[in-house]
Amino acid sequence: MPGTTRLAELFAGVEESAGLIGVACSRDKVWPLLEAYEDALPEAIIAFRVATNAHHEGEFDCRFTLPRSIDPYLRARAHGFLTETGRPMESLLSDIQRTCPIDSYGIDFGIVGGFRKLWVYFPGGVSQSLAVLRDLPSMPAGLAENFAFFADRGLAEKVDVVAIDYRSGTVNLYFTGFPEELRRPAEVLAMHRAMGMPDPSEQMLAFCEKSFGFYATLSWDSPRIERIAFSVKTQDPLSLPARFGPKIEHFLTNMAYGRNDPKMVYAAMTASGEEYYKLQTYYRFRTRSRLDLMPSIDHADAAA
Repeated sequence: MPGTTRLAELFAGVEESAGLIGVACSRDKVWPLLEAYEDALPEAIIAFRVATNAHHEGEFDCRFTLPRSIDPYLRARAHGFLTETGRPMESLLSDIQRTCPIDSYGIDFGIVGGFRKLWVYFPGGVSQSLAVLRDLPSMPAGLAENFAFFADRGLAEKVDVVAIDYRSGTVNLYFTGFPEELRRPAEVLAMHRAMGMPDPSEQMLAFCEKSFGFYATLSWDSPRIERIAFSVKTQDPLSLPARFGPKIEHFLTNMAYGRNDPKMVYAAMTASGEEYYKLQTYYRFRTRSRLDLMPSIDHADAAA
């Protein structure tokens, strides 16, 4: 498929999908981002994400994977999506590249806010040591401050993905294959309290019991854990104990892409006490990818 045709079809998919939640898609903002990474798109996993919190109101995110041969940060800089300011976050990817084996990358952008974050995926089955990440010069000090929180729960060798959010100035550490007991309501409650966060709702506790992993958010401005989110993979998000609201329910009911593909749902709690849900669907899902290795709940389990 010629490049221009490929980009036009993807842009149309983004525009149509964003319109389901009432977000207008500007060609002037979105096309340059697609064009900058055009060479990766034929083989990329492409996903759309919406969220229920106030911060994401009026936004629609698009994300896709990149091969290891494409440095997502350098390309974003080259195309003017990011500008160097001397902040530590701007060195984190290069620190990871010098220290850790990398399988692939990903980027995320909002169709309103523009380039947002990048992901670093470690090789499948080779989780990264939290101690190695803690000792990187540009890693937020909050990881060292909270190292025992993760290590005491058997997570010190289970980091699967790192995401660097340049817009919010945060980094996410994704843990998979975590012990089953961490999903139990009493332990989820204890984790929130240990972080000084409000107690999650009964609905969120029920959601967490079905999760396969979670991620924690750190920033360079505070030693605390800023957010924790539990993840579920399912074919039927509406059967989960989650509050999506009418816009996202309308999106799920009417979306034109990925209807038969699995969906990712996240239940998040911030340090400020905001509890919300994020939904990720796929414009293009790839079987035999690392996403396929993540356990999915069936409809009966989701409704239980």
